[in-house]
Amino acid sequence: MELDAAGLTTLLLHSLSMWWVIIPAVVVGIVMGAIPGFAAHNTIIMLLPLTLAFDVDVALTFMVALYCASHLGGGIPAILLNIPGTGGAAATTLDGYPMAQKGQAAKALALSFVASVMGGLVTSLVTLFLLQYLARVGFYVRSVEMVVIMLFGLALIAAIAAEDMLKGLIAGAFGLMLGAMGADHIYATPRGTFGMLELFDGVPLVPALVGLFAISEALVMLESRGGSAKVSAGVTPTWKETFHNIFSSFRHWWLTIWTGMVGLLIGVLPGAGASIAAFVAYQQAQTFSRHPEKFGTGCEEGVVAPESANNGVTTGTLVPLLAIGIPGGSTAAVMMIVLQYHGVPFGPRLFMTEPLLAYGIIMSMFVSYVLMLFTVFPMARYLSTITTVPSCYMAPVIIAFTLIGAFAPRTFLFDIGIAIAFGVIGYVARKTGYHVAAILIGVILGPLLEKSFLLSMRISGNDPTVLFSSNISKVLWVLLILTLTLPAIMSRIKRRRTESLT
Repeated sequence: MELDAAGLTTLLLHSLSMWWVIIPAVVVGIVMGAIPGFAAHNTIIMLLPLTLAFDVDVALTFMVALYCASHLGGGIPAILLNIPGTGGAAATTLDGYPMAQKGQAAKALALSFVASVMGGLVTSLVTLFLLQYLARVGFYVRSVEMVVIMLFGLALIAAIAAEDMLKGLIAGAFGLMLGAMGADHIYATPRGTFGMLELFDGVPLVPALVGLFAISEALVMLESRGGSAKVSAGVTPTWKETFHNIFSSFRHWWLTIWTGMVGLLIGVLPGAGASIAAFVAYQQAQTFSRHPEKFGTGCEEGVVAPESANNGVTTGTLVPLLAIGIPGGSTAAVMMIVLQYHGVPFGPRLFMTEPLLAYGIIMSMFVSYVLMLFTVFPMARYLSTITTVPSCYMAPVIIAFTLIGAFAPRTFLFDIGIAIAFGVIGYVARKTGYHVAAILIGVILGPLLEKSFLLSMRISGNDPTVLFSSNISKVLWVLLILTLTLPAIMSRIKRRRTESLT
């Protein structure tokens, strides 16, 4: 199938004909994404019997639309309640919630929605035209390069720790220690499991996320005993103000595009995921910002970067699945089951025998984001009123829903206990000035960094110079060094200019 004008028109019309599937999937995805713990793959697994009953193109369109919408929905509670709906929205809390505290919840939601939709639209178009080239990224990025990419995410701990370096590093180290729990990657020897079989696979991410953010925030709300916890309620914005917020969000179009591309490239790497992409994009946006000191205080760029990146990931995770038959994430793995059930081949054969299906998946993602424009923007006006609900009503609802979310992925009652334990840890961290996001970064990236590093050492015969062996790794190391040193250099130059003027 040629991607000329006629071919693109055919794909677009075919995807638009699926509007009756896309719109319900978008609504379900936004709702499920806004509930902490209910990620896209959880919802798709629950609806798997339904998708198997459909034709394969209808089933994939439904799953793709739900997947995109869930990433967008995850930013809603992250902004309004400091509780990320999905792991990819965890970085959004760093600036989204401070904006809500200042009475700018509607503006933060508009930024989130515009960045999510624009990031998804741009990366979908890029993937549609460059699918065969993007598929090769997975072959060139090996464990060596993954080590450096993980270090980019860990560098965000240093950025978070800028206000209190010691506490930030302690929180990050504590997260890395928790992430090391489970069977080690070489001999499968259990570490820190205390004999509990449920911890042999490591600390489950969803209960940890739910506990650190949702339950600890609910406890802080209950402690406030009054209105919503530390949030300036403000008034419901008018339609004029809502559209002004939406149109003003397009000022960050360049940041949206390049952080979306960061998410796309990281999404192509199997196993990386939206959490890594969002944290890396946030950290890079802060590094190259003209005012990095504003990040973490309610900065608009701090909302745009992670939301654009985690929606760019949605397209990237499908690339290795379609091109070489390797799912790029848990949601893509469920889609793989549906494709196998219907006897659809993977790799080059898919593009030769079912080109309309192969390219139609990406076009369906593009159409899903277009239809989201008419679904989510009215929500930017009314959702901000959630911040006016008294905490005595909000906190029990949060705890109830999030505990269900902690239970859903593995259906272990043990995971509810993990969520409560992390809730206590998160509450203590908040009361003592430690940043829960730094703990979460360590929990997420610790096992992945260890796995990639040990694999590199095993392949090279314990030669540490292998980390600098490829041209790609050398470029990434240079970028990492610049990322860590550039903020200090820029602040020093700025300080000297200020001193010279005075």
